[in-house]
Amino acid sequence: MPERTTPTAEALAELAELLAPGRPAVAEEVLFAYDDPEAYVRTYARRLEDRGIDEPTDDLAWIALVDALTARGLLAEVDWKEDGEEIRRQVRALESRPSVDPWTLSDRSGTDAADDAEARDTFAFLSHYGRLHLEVGTALAMLDIHSDCYPLVLLPAARAAELTPLARRAGFLASVLGSDTL
Repeated sequence: MPERTTPTAEALAELAELLAPGRPAVAEEVLFAYDDPEAYVRTYARRLEDRGIDEPTDDLAWIALVDALTARGLLAEVDWKEDGEEIRRQVRALESRPSVDPWTLSDRSGTDAADDAEARDTFAFLSHYGRLHLEVGTALAMLDIHSDCYPLVLLPAARAAELTPLARRAGFLASVLGSDTL
C-alpha cells in the first residue's frame, strides 16, 4: 500500500486496520475511494447502486469502509426499527464476534433483562447490548452514515477509545454503544 501523507488518509487507514486487523484489502478499498473516487465508483458501481450512489460523494471513503467491512463479514447494517432478536442474530454472525455470547451471560441472573430490552426502541436496545459486549471485552460500535440504519462493528474493548477520535480525524462519526462516552 502506498505511503499516506494526508491526515485524513492516515486516519482512514488506521480505522481500516482497527476494524479489520490483518486484512489490508479493507484499507486498500477505502484508500482507493479516497484517492480516486471516480474510479472507485466505476469499479464498485453494482455495490454502490444499492445505496443510490452513482457518482463520487463527500463520504465515499466512509461508505467504502462500511461496504468493505460488510463484504468481509465484519459489519452488520441493521434497520433503525429492527427488533432485538434480529439485531442479535446479525451481530452473532459477524466474524469479529466474541467467543462468549454476552446476551446469554446477561440472562443467567434470572431477571427479565431480555424481555425488558426487547421492549426498548432500537437505539436503547443497542445501548444495552453494547454494555453487555463491553462486559465481555468486546465493543459494539456504530459507524454513522447518516441513514436510517445502524452499521454495527465489533472491536476489542481495549481499543474502543481509539475509534471515535480516528473517525473524527477522518471527518466522520462513530461511537461505541453502551459506553459513557456516546
